Amino acid sequence: MKPIVVIPTYNEIDNIHGIVNAVLEADERVHILIVDDNSPDGTSDAVKEMQLSSNRILLMERPGKMGLGTAYCQGFEYVISLGYDIIMEMDADFSHDPNDIRRFLDEIQKYDLVIGSRYSNGVNVVNWPLSRLILSYSANIYTRVITGMPIMDATGGFKCFRASALSKIDFSKIHSNGYAFQIEMNYRLWISGARIKEIPIIFNDRRSGVSKMNRSIVREAVFLVWKMKFLNIFGKL
Repeated sequence: MKPIVVIPTYNEIDNIHGIVNAVLEADERVHILIVDDNSPDGTSDAVKEMQLSSNRILLMERPGKMGLGTAYCQGFEYVISLGYDIIMEMDADFSHDPNDIRRFLDEIQKYDLVIGSRYSNGVNVVNWPLSRLILSYSANIYTRVITGMPIMDATGGFKCFRASALSKIDFSKIHSNGYAFQIEMNYRLWISGARIKEIPIIFNDRRSGVSKMNRSIVREAVFLVWKMKFLNIFGKL
């Protein structure tokens, strides 16, 4: 197994040292790719400094803030080209626990996609305001009803893929971000016949920094599920 964790960043200087070290310590087989959108706070410079002491750290620098979806797509294509066969995604802000990485690596032996689920075993979210929890939970119910996907947490961003499954996706067709990106990736893999497993995780709100969530991200997800459903019906997905 050749696993790598892909983490997009924008102004994560407060978290970057901690998250990189925690990921590398979680499992000695794991490498990490930071996809940085030209963070003005020096996030990429910090990564370059850490690269001097570890050959398990990769960095992709992009010219500006181009969005979560394109960051993941470019990162996925890059690590697939390098021969990594197990590809994880997670946030830089410790809302996803690096100690769960080994659980994902164990489960991916039998599946094509393993999703870290906040809602597969009750509600496992810490330090979120009630309004955001209701929004997230409702968004997942809405997604299941419209798309038919049997996934409790289609909007979560802590996931593990087989490269062989990801390679079936045409990344040039993906232009979504945030919630919508996570839903779209799950949907495209689901209709391709991928074997999908949800494992329960505990989601903690970010330790420091500023949340990237905004209303446009929510609106995009609301309309995306209908778009994907109809594109699939007419064979144009």
